[in-house]
Amino acid sequence: MAGINKNAAQIRANVVSNKRVGQYHQLIINIGDLAQTCRPGNFVAINVGGENSRMVLRRAFAISRVSANSVSGGTMELIVAPHGQGSKWLCAQGEGAILDIVVPLGTAFGIPTEPVQVLLVGGGYGSAPLFGLAEVLNAKGCRVDMLLGASTASKIYAPMEGKRAVNSLRIYTEDGSMGQTGRVTEPIAGLIQDLNIAVIYSCGPMAMLSAIDEITRGTDVVHQCAVEESMACGIGICMTCVLPVADADGNISMLRSCIDGPVMDGSFVQWDKVGKAL
Repeated sequence: MAGINKNAAQIRANVVSNKRVGQYHQLIINIGDLAQTCRPGNFVAINVGGENSRMVLRRAFAISRVSANSVSGGTMELIVAPHGQGSKWLCAQGEGAILDIVVPLGTAFGIPTEPVQVLLVGGGYGSAPLFGLAEVLNAKGCRVDMLLGASTASKIYAPMEGKRAVNSLRIYTEDGSMGQTGRVTEPIAGLIQDLNIAVIYSCGPMAMLSAIDEITRGTDVVHQCAVEESMACGIGICMTCVLPVADADGNISMLRSCIDGPVMDGSFVQWDKVGKAL
């Protein structure tokens, strides 16, 4: 099993900006030189609620992208949906607020050593980390195509930004309020053939990741997925985010998605056993 990201550090970080984008909040946070060690797929663990809060555990948030050349120092971007108590508190923090964070954490997406055809598949605001990944893949000379999906239009994050980052973008909503009607996984099999896809990178609900694995299993396509498992501590202590994952010999272990993930090889995750006692 892996250890905590060797680049991780606990710092007090300044909120540069907090902007509402549709249903979500875009937070820009100054992390200084640590921006240079963040990779697509990494996440941050934030102490939420303030000094007198009863929320003793940190909350984990995927890093959307980083900038090491900002006028305010190295920054990271987070896309946060104000759902739970912790995320609502974070979304209420304005410019100048100081956050106690640990960053970067977790595993990162593997980047091809030579140009290949790749497909990015994102569900809801879980797609946000794919935009920064697209920039890295473009710099490697890869052709990058993207699928974004959600139940309805308001849950698609920044579709215009996605369009600018990739060669082609298709949007699917289950209610047909944006793009094509249907699930985001429906065109994947055809695109694998038409575009000669070598690698699929995915972020989103676990059911979506499992469906992609069913499509790619038995093919030569590599499926790298950022698992969306609840992380109560983010640093491998509490064991609440374990997933059944097989090794090359087929032996199944319960691995911590905050330490051994969140990015995993989808073909090794035992999707039919997720959430069940082994």
